[in-house]
Amino acid sequence: QLQLVESGGGLVQAGGSLRLSCAASGRSFSSYAMGWFRQAPGKEREFVAGFRGSGGITYYSGSVKGRFNISRDNDKNTVYLQMNSLNPEDTAVYYCAARQIDKTSYDYWGQGTQVIVSS
Repeated sequence: QLQLVESGGGLVQAGGSLRLSCAASGRSFSSYAMGWFRQAPGKEREFVAGFRGSGGITYYSGSVKGRFNISRDNDKNTVYLQMNSLNPEDTAVYYCAARQIDKTSYDYWGQGTQVIVSS
């Protein structure tokens, strides 16, 4: 019942920046904790960044910490992923995901948006 749609992917030069957006609809944005995942070709999907809950505390994978920032706009039901200092290893399909605050797993997923970082 919760729908997620990612946007903002594209081609960017190494060292550049890109901001991804995830628009949520169908249910109240405040009922979920949001996160970002990515999957490179031939690789497993991995966690990138997320909110611990509704309090605004965030956490990141070690490979993106200090370079990426997750944020949200509750009025717009939108979550963002600001990606800075991009490198070719960041090339992947990025997925927006949502979980109910009282659960540990992510139950809702977007279709993904492609990010390609050229060297």
